[in-house]
Amino acid sequence: MNLRDIAFKNLLRRKAKALFVLAGLAIGVSTVVALISFADAMTENINHKLEKYGANILIVPKTENLSLTYGGLSLGGVSFEMQEIREQDLAKIGSIKNAANVAGLGPMVFGVIKVQNHRVLLAGVDFEANWILKPWWKVDGAIPGEKGVLLGAETATVLGLRPGGPIRIKGKDFVVSGVLKPTGSQDDQLIFAPLRTAQTILNKEGLISMAEVAALCKDCPIDDMVRQISEVVPGAKVMAIQQVVKSRMEALAQFKKFSYGVSIVVVLVGSLVVLVTMMGSVRERTEEIGIFRAIGFRKSHVFKIVLLEAGFISAVAGILGYFAGFGVAKGALYFFSEGGSVHTQPSFDLAVGAFVLAVLVGLVSSIYPAFLAARMDPNQALNAL
Repeated sequence: MNLRDIAFKNLLRRKAKALFVLAGLAIGVSTVVALISFADAMTENINHKLEKYGANILIVPKTENLSLTYGGLSLGGVSFEMQEIREQDLAKIGSIKNAANVAGLGPMVFGVIKVQNHRVLLAGVDFEANWILKPWWKVDGAIPGEKGVLLGAETATVLGLRPGGPIRIKGKDFVVSGVLKPTGSQDDQLIFAPLRTAQTILNKEGLISMAEVAALCKDCPIDDMVRQISEVVPGAKVMAIQQVVKSRMEALAQFKKFSYGVSIVVVLVGSLVVLVTMMGSVRERTEEIGIFRAIGFRKSHVFKIVLLEAGFISAVAGILGYFAGFGVAKGALYFFSEGGSVHTQPSFDLAVGAFVLAVLVGLVSSIYPAFLAARMDPNQALNAL
């Protein structure tokens, strides 16, 4: 009979203690797996949503004065009466090193027009790119074509216009294709038209007043992109909306730190369970260990028997803990996400990590009990019979 057989038979004879250690380790491992799976799934979901959050880089003309705010964001020295950026320069953004990180590029042209004796700001936008930059937009009606415009909620109220109604701008007749539902921003006070249409109305063909860039993806090098865009569009001032990027990074970092912190605490509790249980098991087996030593077992043999027992239990706990933790994570995601919209997939790396973690915790926690068992005096052990 080899050492593995002895260790295995010892576990079968002491099922209660073996199951207690197994349960303690399995619960610890499953908690770690559940937390990490939950954190990774929620992080992936947050990344996916933040990619649709909107613009996080602004491109505006360089200027030394005249401050203006748009969309609640301070753009610094910007004036719509100054020389705009050439649209052909903006096209160079597609050639920068990190062009693949650009999720959306929305050029905009602005100008003041007069409608029904009201001075209104006309904004020419690329509506296709705008759905990436402003996914929160909801339109009552349709997206305007070449002869259509989209009114902000407040503009529509002041002008008394509805979708389908006529509107005259600089002597030309247009149709109100839709009305933008209230956004709580300056968009409610604007008239939006297709970029080319607005450029024609404002006599600004080939020019833009500002541009918004959406590059909010996982690990996007925002600072590098700002520098690269500044190089290809030298006549513009390029700014990153650092608040959006930093808050995103901080939120994800704090979420992961919390899950890792809880995991460490759970692992420590699991290791204490193993340590205390194995210590008790060694004390109960004083006579047995004395017999082993009396019939020729060396200290190393006794040491290995205790570690083998811990290794068997830990391996099983690692396997059970992973599947239990994965199941808990799936259940938690269903309740904590809207309609179960967040999902997690089995991870081979996490499964291997759970197995290795369980075995390491079990073995490390059993080293001291194994050491006590190995250094036990056989004479004292036999005298206790």
